[in-house]
Amino acid sequence: MTTASPSPLPRLAVSLPLIIVCGCLVALISFGPRSALGLFLTPMTEARGWSREIFALALAIQNLVWGAAQPVAGMIADRFGTARTIAFGGVLYMAGLIIMAQAESPLMLYLAGGVLIGLGVAFSSFSLVLAAFGRAVTPEQRSLAFGVGTAAGSFGQFLFAPLSQGLLDAFGWQETLYILGGLMLVVPFLAIALRGKPAAYVPGSGIADQNLGQAIAEAFRTRGFILLTFGFFVCGFHVAFITVHLPPYIADIGLDPKWGAIAIALIGFCNVFGALASGYIGGRFSKPYFLSLIYIGRAIAISLFLVAPATPLSVLVFAGTMGFLWLSTVPPTSGLVAVMFGPRYMATLFGFVFFSHQIGSFLGVWLGGRLYDQTGSYDVIWYLGIGLSIFAALIHWPIREEPVARLSAMPAE
Repeated sequence: MTTASPSPLPRLAVSLPLIIVCGCLVALISFGPRSALGLFLTPMTEARGWSREIFALALAIQNLVWGAAQPVAGMIADRFGTARTIAFGGVLYMAGLIIMAQAESPLMLYLAGGVLIGLGVAFSSFSLVLAAFGRAVTPEQRSLAFGVGTAAGSFGQFLFAPLSQGLLDAFGWQETLYILGGLMLVVPFLAIALRGKPAAYVPGSGIADQNLGQAIAEAFRTRGFILLTFGFFVCGFHVAFITVHLPPYIADIGLDPKWGAIAIALIGFCNVFGALASGYIGGRFSKPYFLSLIYIGRAIAISLFLVAPATPLSVLVFAGTMGFLWLSTVPPTSGLVAVMFGPRYMATLFGFVFFSHQIGSFLGVWLGGRLYDQTGSYDVIWYLGIGLSIFAALIHWPIREEPVARLSAMPAE
């Protein structure tokens, strides 16, 4: 099976399997190293004489830059093509990792590990890959394709944690950052298979012509898009808080700290299957209702974890459950953007939704530490997470899974 790119190409069209494989590899490589950077906290801070706050702030900056740059990366991909954008992101990512290895001051760490890697991830992330998949497959195949792409990124998180730890043990933290930076050189070559950009307006197609500004304005006038954006904020809050603060919480409740590392690994492992299942389910059932059920599931899982006896089994059950619900929100969320507005500006519009996710990520990490310092426990932030789950479940329910009126009726201006 082959598929033609919507934009003219000087070479033969790329086969759909090659697009999927290369896109999944890009998602895996771009998501993997940044998810393992926490392993560098101890060796880097000890070597440089920095506090943990300095290193943590660099990663917080990275999350914000990633989120803020994602809509820009989407605009560039929609205007100049996915391959060029991802290739540029791979180069930025490589530069960030290499300069991070040489950072001798907090400022250099913030610029390298925060700004450059944040930009690199934004310009090479699974968000752009999903937009490319959205163009390459039929509308009926999109949800499953989005699930496959999300699962690939999840597997990168699962794969690069032990890989990075092995490299750290064998070579040290500087050499490991150099190796990971060198790996980014593969990304521009993989991106070739994703070349192309959204199709231009076709007169007589029944779909109104739009420029990028009109598409953005339309999205922010659409209630479903606004609700979806607020809902994805909650996802980012949960994911970031649990990633950073679950291991110390497990130690606080009297369990061996090793169960914290095991829990994070189990979340990443189950996340792969959760993303695949979400892609399958989202293609067959109501995406808004499915998202509401995911957030209800998170509220139940957190509540039971807090009231259950503190045992390794309760930790494993919670981690496995949250793993299945982890990024299972991505396929239906990105799928709703494609349904409502079509694939033409999907990279840009999903970029705005993802920015909300990253704001939630920043607040989840920061508030977790802030409230713990003030109260001496994580109870308040856990209860806040439950409340936000219920909020997200409620606001997804009324979203309408259908194209906005413009796609079928509104005349071009």
